[in-house]
Amino acid sequence: MIKDTIAAISTPMGEGGIAVIRISGSGAVAVADTVFRSKTKLADVPTHTVQYGHIIDPADGERVEEALATVMRGPRSYTAEDVVELSCHGGLVSVRKVLELVLASGARPAEPGEFTKRAFLNGRIDLSQAEAVMDLIRSKSDRAFKSALRQVDGSLSRKIGGLRSQLLALMAHIEVNIDYPEHDVEELTVAHIRGETAEALKQVKGMLSSARQGKILREGIVTAIVGRPNVGKSSLLNALTQENKAIVTDIPGTTRDVIEEYVTVNGIPLRLLDTAGIRETSDVVEQIGVSRSRGALAEADLVLLVLSGAEPLGEDDRKLLVELDGKETLVVVNKMDLPQRVELEEIRARYPEERIIRISVQDEEGLEQLEQAVTELFLSGQVEPEDMTYVSNVRHIHLLQKAQASLEEALEAASSGVPIDMIQIDLRNAWEELGEIIGDSVGETLIDQIFSQFCLGK
Repeated sequence: MIKDTIAAISTPMGEGGIAVIRISGSGAVAVADTVFRSKTKLADVPTHTVQYGHIIDPADGERVEEALATVMRGPRSYTAEDVVELSCHGGLVSVRKVLELVLASGARPAEPGEFTKRAFLNGRIDLSQAEAVMDLIRSKSDRAFKSALRQVDGSLSRKIGGLRSQLLALMAHIEVNIDYPEHDVEELTVAHIRGETAEALKQVKGMLSSARQGKILREGIVTAIVGRPNVGKSSLLNALTQENKAIVTDIPGTTRDVIEEYVTVNGIPLRLLDTAGIRETSDVVEQIGVSRSRGALAEADLVLLVLSGAEPLGEDDRKLLVELDGKETLVVVNKMDLPQRVELEEIRARYPEERIIRISVQDEEGLEQLEQAVTELFLSGQVEPEDMTYVSNVRHIHLLQKAQASLEEALEAASSGVPIDMIQIDLRNAWEELGEIIGDSVGETLIDQIFSQFCLGK
């Protein structure tokens, strides 16, 4: 049982309509009563009510702020402990002053993610749900948000829990067969073990099949916009973001550094990297930009190679076409509004037709086809069901892969005539690896590491 009381600012720092200071723990109400004055003491008000009053300095009784106090007694709160949230005017000075008074009245500063960690330790949520809270906060698209929200609600937990129950039942059958062979129990055959293990393996593979889409929704596709100078890379960035993020001129080499922006395409978050034009140059500053462009190219999951349709392919274009062999690439032929001089047959010799997109940023033509090509490339153009549960967390994917390996070993052992007590070892390994996902079998060090990545106040 956690006894100390923690407090932190739970809203972003800076100017705003309101700021919230969250207090949680067995002494949350008493701490809040020390600094909050209203007609009724918070200790006497019903749970899940909001009181109007003022923040005062207990040292001299001076009013410091006007505030609302929301009282939520455990276990019906975010942390399953007593929680009080003080809402005051947003502003750097006011919110810090209120927090200082709260800390001086008996609370200690919360560590990053400690409120969610307490919700986990107090049994209100499991570890996969806790990790989904951070995914919810960091969502960069509607689909990523909905996926994270389903995991917060326990969609992944229920799948993992159901699978572990099946494995536990199978291990129990094996244990009975080993310990009490003389009892008249259901005959446990190797065929039965193979069938149950194969079914569990199918479920694990099914969850892993969503990992690529889940990782895309969670982290976005790192997309490098590359090409030689003055082909329309920055114009394309501006068109996709619908903002003038990059300087656009007729002078080659305007972009000297990598410009980064997020944009959502058909529900897929793209992390766009607009790069300096890649070409041979004697300009020292431009050389640095070209070097950074190549770094962005190495990092990219997707490359948009922009060519000018109004010009024949140049030596720099051809070098890029060769350099991009093996990379996921869409060739974007820009300036289709002008007379066309680019050698499309030479491009088609390297890329299939569906990878070549003709656009005019000037006339805003072809952008929808480009967005659809990105969707086809990464999600096969399929719109997943609304209730689809994506596995996107790297830790979860790693543990599912380990569970898959354990189940494959169990299945192979069952097919090779290995004694059933040896098969049970592999099944137990899979059961424990799945348990690590929801936190049933995980060490304190890992728990601390996971929650240290959370933002302060959550």
